[in-house]
Amino acid sequence: MSASQAATDESLIARIALGDRLAMQVLYGRHHVRVFRFALRLVRNEQVAEDLISEVFLDVWRQAGKFEGRSAVSTWLLAITRFKALSALRKRKDAELDDEAAAAIEDTSDDPEVAVTKKDTGEALRNCLTALSPDHREIIDLVYYHEKSVEEVAEIVGIPENTVKTRLFYARKKLAELLKAAGVERGWP
Repeated sequence: MSASQAATDESLIARIALGDRLAMQVLYGRHHVRVFRFALRLVRNEQVAEDLISEVFLDVWRQAGKFEGRSAVSTWLLAITRFKALSALRKRKDAELDDEAAAAIEDTSDDPEVAVTKKDTGEALRNCLTALSPDHREIIDLVYYHEKSVEEVAEIVGIPENTVKTRLFYARKKLAELLKAAGVERGWP
């Protein structure tokens, strides 16, 4: 994101704080897809992710005056989204979470012949991502899909930068193993 885009986001937040509905529509239009995708990766339910978008932008409308500009607006939005998503996950019943967790575990027992037939590398990568722990998946998502720096990830997740680096290291290592098992060995550092 360019510096002018960030300044524009910040000016939109300032206008939203003054009750400018058009500024809210522009900010929503610019960021709702990113917020939805991040929420969906966390909660794995489209309806819940849609509900979270509404909650996130309602919070933005209510809290815009409290935005201090210490981070990019997109970082602030993702931090709000993460908080809302984790709260939504906590509200689910334990049995429902256990069923979803069991369904999300990838069967890595494919024989080499089946692995070779998986032509879509993107699909293989998405499948491997679901096999990572939620903490590792979240770090990979923020760094690679949302292009956030280690410092920004630490702020969003609320953990020290060194913890982000450690999780990123182990997440990449595990992801490389999963991709290799899925028959995808190239293109991952």
